[in-house]
Amino acid sequence: MEHSYDPCFETSVDLLSDPQNQRVWSIIISLFGDMAQQPNDQISGSALTRIITPMGIKPEAIRVALHRLRKDGWIESSRSGRSSIHYLTQYGRDQCVAVTARIYAREPASPQDWHVLIAADGCGQAVLDEALLLPDYVAVNRTTAMGCGPMPKNTHDLLALDASNFSLPDWLKVQLFPAELSTSCAALLKAVNAIPEMTQELSPVQIASLRTLIVHRWRRVVLRHPDLPANFYPAAWPGDACRNRVFSLLDQLPRPNLAELGELVEA
Repeated sequence: MEHSYDPCFETSVDLLSDPQNQRVWSIIISLFGDMAQQPNDQISGSALTRIITPMGIKPEAIRVALHRLRKDGWIESSRSGRSSIHYLTQYGRDQCVAVTARIYAREPASPQDWHVLIAADGCGQAVLDEALLLPDYVAVNRTTAMGCGPMPKNTHDLLALDASNFSLPDWLKVQLFPAELSTSCAALLKAVNAIPEMTQELSPVQIASLRTLIVHRWRRVVLRHPDLPANFYPAAWPGDACRNRVFSLLDQLPRPNLAELGELVEA
């Protein structure tokens, strides 16, 4: 079933699309992570095409991206009659689950208990590097990291200090939230604030398109910085306003039922 032309929908897609950073494989992961993350969830090839092509992405590019995702172990595909069916692998679901809580957190985590780990050049660096792979740690510089919660037991060759009282210089805030990240967040905030009120009811396919774009843009912001208390943010950080507007829009665009989505697209 073709949806009727809706200028508000087209305007919203144009506002949310980011041609400079629109990697098709990443958009597909945003779509599956948002709407088809459960073991039995699947999306038909025609549904996928109808959802993504309004973003200015050609079907050929979708096929190439799907091939890459299958090769990398994210997605599996099968045939159902004349249609192709796509779904996340266990690996793909695990990767999505690992970041879902952060992407959809309406109130970011605000840890208060911190410790500092310091290594010397060539001594303790491997232990520190291993700690920095965990989401609870942020790098201060190459040999120093801050972590929330209790200190790890394995601090051999590291100077480990409780940090119940500390000051945060502006240079550290800028390092944690660099100008490029602030610019990306501000650009998303500008886009979501400009989304017009819809003048007609959206189809499930249109809702899926808009949700995918919103989640994709937000994911690229929120996963590029750690969850930190508000006093870690630079003064002009637009993240809170952006988060509030993103979830306000997602509330207005509830996830479409996958079975209905398939029926509408295949009709």
